[in-house]
Amino acid sequence: MSYENLSGRTAVVTGAASGIGEAVAVALAEGGARVVLLARRAERLEEVAQKIRAGGGEALAVTADVTDDASVDRAAAAVRDAYGRVDLVVNNAGVMLPNPIEDGRIDEWQRMIDTNVLGVLRVIRAFTGDLVATAAEGGTADLVNVSSIGAHAVFPDYAVYGATKAAVTHLSALLRAELGPKDVRVTNVEPGLTETELKDHLDSRELATQLDGMFEAIGGLGAADVADVVAYATSRPRHVNLRQIVVLPTRQA
Repeated sequence: MSYENLSGRTAVVTGAASGIGEAVAVALAEGGARVVLLARRAERLEEVAQKIRAGGGEALAVTADVTDDASVDRAAAAVRDAYGRVDLVVNNAGVMLPNPIEDGRIDEWQRMIDTNVLGVLRVIRAFTGDLVATAAEGGTADLVNVSSIGAHAVFPDYAVYGATKAAVTHLSALLRAELGPKDVRVTNVEPGLTETELKDHLDSRELATQLDGMFEAIGGLGAADVADVVAYATSRPRHVNLRQIVVLPTRQA
C-alpha cells in the first residue's frame, strides 16, 4: 500500500538490519521517505540499503550501537551530514532474553535494560531537537517507539523483558504529554507474536520449544504487517496522532 504523505521526509530506523526494523525501513522508503538504517551489523545494513535503492528508494546505512552513547552521537552527526534534519524516528532496536527470574541472569537483565530502555532514550536524546524544530516550522514530526504486547500480557519467564517493554509503553505516554503540545506526534506500537530474529536469541530449549508451539498454534505476524502499521500511522495528516496501536495475529487473545 502506498502512503503518499511520507514522500520527502527523512526517517531514522533503529534495529534496521533485520525483522521489523528492516521491514519498516523498506515500507517508509516505498512511501517516498529518505531512510537512514541504524544497527550494529554493517554488512547486513548495506544489504538492506542496496535492496531499497534497487527498488528506487533512497537509503543510508549507518553503523551504530544504541547501547553506546558515543556511537549514537556519531550516528546522529553522520545522519545530519548526509541528510540534514530528521523528521521521523522509529525506535525499534531491542533484545528478548527470557529466563526464569530465579536464574538471576543479571547479564541478560542489563543487556535488555540497556538496549530496550536506555537505547530508546539515547536515540530520543539524539533526535528530539530535530523533531521539535521540524514541527515548529509546520512540518510533520513523528517519534515511533516499538514496544510489545508483553508490556501488558503476562508470560512466565519473560518478566524482565516485559518490564522493559512496559517502560517503553509508559515512556511513550509521558512523552506524548511533553511533545504533543509542540506538535510532535508520539506513537507506541505493540506487536504480538511476530516472526523476527528475537526468538533466535533464546538459550533455553524449553522456552524455544514453547515459543515454536505458540507460532504453530496461533500463527505469527510477518514483519511487513507491523511495518505497514508504522507507515500508516506516520503518513496521517499532522494533526492526527495514532497514539497507541496493538497489532496481533487474529488468533492471539
